[in-house]
Amino acid sequence: MATDDKLRLQAGNLAEIDGLHHGFFTRLGGVSEGIYESLNCGVGSRDIPGAVNENRTRIARLLGTEPGNLATPYQTHSNVAVVADETWKPDARPEADAVVTATPGIVVGIVTADCAPVLLCDPEARVIGAAHAGWRGALSGIVEATVEAMNGLGAGEDRIVASIGPTISQGAYEVGEDYKARFLETEPDADTFFANDEGTGEPHFDLPAYVADRLRRVGVNQIYDLGICTYYDETRLYSYRRSQHHGEVDYGRQISAIVLT
Repeated sequence: MATDDKLRLQAGNLAEIDGLHHGFFTRLGGVSEGIYESLNCGVGSRDIPGAVNENRTRIARLLGTEPGNLATPYQTHSNVAVVADETWKPDARPEADAVVTATPGIVVGIVTADCAPVLLCDPEARVIGAAHAGWRGALSGIVEATVEAMNGLGAGEDRIVASIGPTISQGAYEVGEDYKARFLETEPDADTFFANDEGTGEPHFDLPAYVADRLRRVGVNQIYDLGICTYYDETRLYSYRRSQHHGEVDYGRQISAIVLT
């Protein structure tokens, strides 16, 4: 992993690709205040819209383009991936949890606050994607949908390079026995991604490892996990679960984005 500045984390496997800019952006370097301090990019948050717009403008320009070229979806924890041949206005975002494109200049991105952000690129076909993989989306197939959409634009899963950004870690992700039971009803072989806490005895889920496993199952083997936990890194990252533990009324979202140049 290489860190450009306080705003952006980069994955080595993507940073090595020519004609590509990307970033797993932190919460630092923006204009939002209070619980959203400071680079909140969540259009769906209760933050001041002007502050969110300014933050997203900064992201776009750091990636070498204009804010109108930033395409993020209305996320619903689904398994829907869409192709962006052009950008859309914030109030006309498609409902999806992944965006892919082969069009240079279009920044595809997603926002997260504990879920796994996944950035992908086939450097030969020049196809990129960004996926929001919470446990619901990962379980229902958002990883597979993203790769399928990229393949539809000429990518090949054996050439795709994928990076998993800051995500809640297993140590911080206590889920309860009922959650584990429901999960294993659909994915019985996923028991290996659960571990019981030594203190409470409650199961904890390893979301980034599970997302990486889903990538491998679909044929993507060039995977890099930044290994940074959103919950524990309060200075740099937003976390939905941490906000709940603090009793806050809302929470900020960090953005992960990628663009072909």
